[in-house]
Amino acid sequence: MIDLKLLRKDPQGVQARLRTRGDFDLGSILALDQQQRHLEEARSQLQARSNQIGKAIGDKIKAGIAPQSPEIETLRAEGTQIKTTLSELEPQERELKAQLETLILTLPNLPSDSTPVGKNEAENVEVRRWGEEYIPQRADLKPHWDIGEALGILDFKRSVNVAQSRFVTLVGAGAALERALIQFMLNRHIQAGYVEVMPPILINSDSLQATGQLPKFAEESFKCDADDLWLAPTAEVPVTNLYRDQVLSAEELPIHHCAYTPCFRREAGSYGRDTRGLIRLHQFNKVELVKLVHPDTSAQAHEALVQDAATILEALKLPYRVLELCTGDLGFGAAKCYDLEVWLPSAGCYREISSCSNFGDFQARRGNIRFKEAGQKGTQLVHTLNGSGLAIGRTMAAVLENYQQPNGQVRVPEVLLPYLGREIL
Repeated sequence: MIDLKLLRKDPQGVQARLRTRGDFDLGSILALDQQQRHLEEARSQLQARSNQIGKAIGDKIKAGIAPQSPEIETLRAEGTQIKTTLSELEPQERELKAQLETLILTLPNLPSDSTPVGKNEAENVEVRRWGEEYIPQRADLKPHWDIGEALGILDFKRSVNVAQSRFVTLVGAGAALERALIQFMLNRHIQAGYVEVMPPILINSDSLQATGQLPKFAEESFKCDADDLWLAPTAEVPVTNLYRDQVLSAEELPIHHCAYTPCFRREAGSYGRDTRGLIRLHQFNKVELVKLVHPDTSAQAHEALVQDAATILEALKLPYRVLELCTGDLGFGAAKCYDLEVWLPSAGCYREISSCSNFGDFQARRGNIRFKEAGQKGTQLVHTLNGSGLAIGRTMAAVLENYQQPNGQVRVPEVLLPYLGREIL
């Protein structure tokens, strides 16, 4: 959530930065804020006058003036009128505050100063590529869904009977490969210093609001209406919210977590895109990396997060590139973001497999996640970061396509041999 104090202090500056992301008008927010502040000032003055009246009545009675005297009755009448006015102002102020908060929650994060300005994904900036020597050069390469179905390890047709389209059942070596990828990724991240957690995957509305999925992305999520619980769209949500409404000590930072969870998304805005295969499913597995850090180390922590995700691709010898997203392509809560894109031979291009975002204090303000420096009176907001480390289904798709053999089999990446105990799928 954008800092309301910053909106008041520099509305033109905030407006200019938001316009690099799209068409956002702060006029209605600033007007509501002014109305609310006027009401707050009026209420404060009335409460102060009410307190003065109460003290004045008490002082006069102590001085010997009769409680029923006209002087005291006049003061009491004024006090009664103030209470009546306050009873009218207070709900108006609460309503204005609620309206103001609702509008502020719809604003995306401000881009960082180092984020390149651009209108859309076409203006993202390529940072680097890795592993081009591993790109298969054969002309007879097949897409991963054909490979998986031919091997009998991916079953899309029966999954439609069980659920609907955009679900998959992993069979035999397919299920084993999925588990192997999950375990491999977790082991690597734990070795890098992340603490593994296994959080709930049913989460409440407050959690989704804190990390920025609500209210904007309600249509993208699956909800259990009877319980006000949602299926987690990503482990970012439950893991970050483990610290909601808490004050940490500065010594507890940084906090680094990795988590495997199933994830669920409607993909409501992607009609007709990636309707086949593992790229855009309603249910998929993911290993997520989450960091809570001191603001002073935020930028360095972000660069390290990107490399932690990239290390998995390098270990699997999967070609990838890193893109720095421009302002027009940033995710809702991100101030700065790098995408990792893996090479998919069937598409002849790189496809997103991880999005590594630095949210600054945007999520922490929404979720009230603070820390306190030793010897200092006040608290500060932490900075939160996260990234896929990696999306398992997309990693499997990349393995199947990049490691396919002329005879239709798939060679197992060397680093997965201890987990699978087999060299060929």
